[in-house]
Amino acid sequence: MTAILIRNGHLVDPAAGVDAKKDILLKNGRVAEIAGPGKGKQANGAQGEEWTVLDASGLIVAPGLVDMHVHLREPGQSYKETIATGTAAAAAGGFTAVAAMPNTNPVNDSPETTRWMQTPERGAAVRVFPIAAATRGSKGEALNDYAALKAAGAVAVTDDGLPILKDNVMREALAAAARAGLSVIQHAEDTRLTNGGCMNLGPTSFKLGLRGMPPEAESSLVERDIRLVADLRDSRAHLHVAHISTAAALAAVRQARRNGLRVTCEVTPHHFLLTEEHVGKYNTHAKMNPPLRSAADRDAMIEGILDGVVDAIATDHAPHAAHEKQVEFERAPNGMTGLETALGLCLRWLHQEWKLPLGRVLSLLSAQPAALLNLKGRGTLAVGSFADVVVFDPKAEWVFRARDSKSKSRNTPFDGWTMQGKVRWTISEGRIAYASE
Repeated sequence: MTAILIRNGHLVDPAAGVDAKKDILLKNGRVAEIAGPGKGKQANGAQGEEWTVLDASGLIVAPGLVDMHVHLREPGQSYKETIATGTAAAAAGGFTAVAAMPNTNPVNDSPETTRWMQTPERGAAVRVFPIAAATRGSKGEALNDYAALKAAGAVAVTDDGLPILKDNVMREALAAAARAGLSVIQHAEDTRLTNGGCMNLGPTSFKLGLRGMPPEAESSLVERDIRLVADLRDSRAHLHVAHISTAAALAAVRQARRNGLRVTCEVTPHHFLLTEEHVGKYNTHAKMNPPLRSAADRDAMIEGILDGVVDAIATDHAPHAAHEKQVEFERAPNGMTGLETALGLCLRWLHQEWKLPLGRVLSLLSAQPAALLNLKGRGTLAVGSFADVVVFDPKAEWVFRARDSKSKSRNTPFDGWTMQGKVRWTISEGRIAYASE
């Protein structure tokens, strides 16, 4: 494997406490050395080897980003996305690891499917970590074999868009996952309250004549799940709330943490930037689940990120074919792509506009999601860790054009938005997975 020397860059590694100009040597898929500027290759003394030298002058060098919530659509829906195209989009966005949700066809509820997703034949540009279904077929009844799924490579369990509604099943899932050393990720939605809804319940849904989804459908299930975690009295039990979107649900997570419970959450860029008003005149690219919420809920997501209650930024990358979105709003599928816009939006708004320190932004996108999924050796560039690196120009402004996406799909409300911070190189386990033209 070719060694890579990244020279003259500014290393920002929150997990390692580094924020300084450094040279970084990558060898055999790992970080081999961190040295002062201009000293990397000299200090290593690796004459005779094949070298690739990247000049990172004026650029930020950081741990590769980790997205703990993506939909890669394989197996079964390759017309929307494949593991190859989805991970190519990830690399273009600076991500070196993605956790793939199980709502595939068939549902990823078996060790066989979990292993299939990770085989070299899938053509992944970056590392894929499958998240397996919590129940068989994601039907909310019988639990899967969590130990076998973990042995096959699953990093967590969830039924994703088919949330576990039965108290006894969710209690069993939390207990079984704790024994296996896995987290339970819950898409918090009481579907008994949202049946037939297609956007947030509020003035905008009333004006558009659309059936709304009450915010209580999210917060009530979060509160239920927190009670179940408390009742277990097992410190290993970990509840992670996916794509949290309401002020009430976030308040419940905040209180659970104060009570010493292992409850965490993630927020997507679209939920801290957009509101229900972005649905506009039935814009299906703004249709997602959870739906875009009120301005007050949006502001609560921002506050939660700034004050540290939110543990991770995740994209919920959900590609759909053009013909699926070009229908009446009620009939369109939920979701948007997000892997190529997350870093640019976070740098433009969280860092530049709302003054969240760069290290905090990068931690939300790398070290913290890696820790939540127990991905050892990722989310940091300490010596010996995986050679997962993103190098970007923090001063570069650029406009995202959906037509140029590496994804198979173009369903995004951020087409034409100005981003901050242009990815120059993404390196996955010592291999250049993306280089800007």
